[in-house]
Amino acid sequence: MIAWETEIANALARGKAEQKCIMLEFFSPQCIGCQQMESVTFNDLAVQNFLTDRMIPMQATTTSTLAADFRVVWTPTVMVLDFYGREHQRTIGFMPAEEMVASLLLGIGKSALDNGQYNEAVLQLNTLLNGYPESAAAPEAVYLRGVSRFKSTQSAAVLKECYQQLSGQYPDSDWAKRAQPFSLL
Repeated sequence: MIAWETEIANALARGKAEQKCIMLEFFSPQCIGCQQMESVTFNDLAVQNFLTDRMIPMQATTTSTLAADFRVVWTPTVMVLDFYGREHQRTIGFMPAEEMVASLLLGIGKSALDNGQYNEAVLQLNTLLNGYPESAAAPEAVYLRGVSRFKSTQSAAVLKECYQQLSGQYPDSDWAKRAQPFSLL
C-alpha cells in the first residue's frame, strides 16, 4: 500500500528530510487512465516498493490549485520533482507497471543532472539501464548518462561512446538521432 501525501508542503518537507524526489500524480476520479493507474500500476508490488523506498509519493486532483500551478491539462500526469519543488520529468497518460519504475528512475537521474550532481545522475541512469534495458526510458537514459559523464570528465570520448551505444542498441530512437553529432568527435 502506498502512503500518499496530499499536501505539497508536507511532501517537500519529507523530501528534504529524507533527501528524496517527489513523485506527483495528478488524477481525476472520472479518468479511465487514472483508474487503471490506481488498480494496475500502483497495485504492483515493485512499483509500491520503489515508491516507498526511493520517493515521496503524492497525489493531487486536477481541481486543485496545484494542477493550475503546474499547468496540468490531461490525466493522469506524473511528475518527478526535486525536494525544492522543481519539475524534472513529466509523463502524460496511463503508464503500465513495467514502465513506471524505469520512468521514475529517469526522473531521479534528470533531477541529479539538472542539479549538477553528475555522478549521482550516472548512478541512477545505470540503475535504470541495468534493470530496464528494454523500457521506453532506456534510450534517453543512455543519452543523459553520456551527458552526465561528459559534464564530470569533459571527455568527448564518452559522448562518442554514447552515440555508439545508442546506434547499436536503439538505432531507431529519437535519442540516437539526437546523438548523431557525437559520431563526429
